[in-house]
Amino acid sequence: MKAQPDADKTLNMILSRLDDMKAEETVTIDLRGKSAFSDYMIITSGRANRHVGAIAENVTKSLKETGIKNIHVEGSPNCDWVLIDSGDVILHVFRPEVREFYNLERLWAQGPGAAKVV
Repeated sequence: MKAQPDADKTLNMILSRLDDMKAEETVTIDLRGKSAFSDYMIITSGRANRHVGAIAENVTKSLKETGIKNIHVEGSPNCDWVLIDSGDVILHVFRPEVREFYNLERLWAQGPGAAKVV
């Protein structure tokens, strides 16, 4: 049985998959010291529902192949917004209109304890 890789390895693997899948406007938010639930949050966009679904499927498959267990995925049926929680890294894959509506980057980049958006 493989050991769970560290957060930076997981982050780099996910970013590599997003690049392979031509995800758009990818933003990484460093949550270390800001959140008890995760080290990093990645927010990215797919061009359409089908692209969002393909990105999410590819990343989930890669996480499993890396040996990460207990991956939680939400939103797959509609593919407007798919959330993938791998523990250390949380990935949000949006259609552009849905991403603009929720504007998670702004939510996490405000306030005195604001997370660093990379």
